[in-house]
Formats: sequence, C-alpha cells, structure tokens
Amino acid sequence: MQINKDAIDEMTLALMYLVMWKERQMGTRAWKGFDWDTMNRLYEKGYIGNPKGKAKSVYVTEEGSKQAQELFEKHFHVHESNIASE
Repeated sequence: MQINKDAIDEMTLALMYLVMWKERQMGTRAWKGFDWDTMNRLYEKGYIGNPKGKAKSVYVTEEGSKQAQELFEKHFHVHESNIASE
C-alpha cells in the first residue's frame, strides 16, 4: 500500500495546532507526541525545530504555526451554515 506522506504531514501539523502554546522567550511550542518520521519531515520542511532531544515539546516556526492554524481550520472547522442544516 502506498502512503501519501504529504497528507500525513498535513494532518499532523493540523493536529499539532491543538497542542500549541506560546512562551515569552521560547516562542510557539507544541507537544511532540507524534510519529518520529513525520516529525522529521515537518522539521525538514521548516515547520518545526529539530525534534531530536529529550524535551517533550518542540519549537514551532512562525510559518509552521500559521500553516497549522490554516490546516486545522480547513479540515476541522464547522461552518455556521453546516450547523443550521443538521
């Protein structure tokens, strides 16, 4: 079975939006409890800092944070018009 790794990366980044927070000195961070291969690809794409290390969280770049929010809204946001029709 062929796997679409870009789609996995997209969904992982979208889900990372749920576990992100901002720190004064460290910028935006997220818990890194996701698949290591995926985290490495997100690092290579410039969305997060290097996930290797003992820390349980990872630095999220400004572009990664913006992309995560956009992807989360794209895939998981329920529009008001959809609620009214249910």
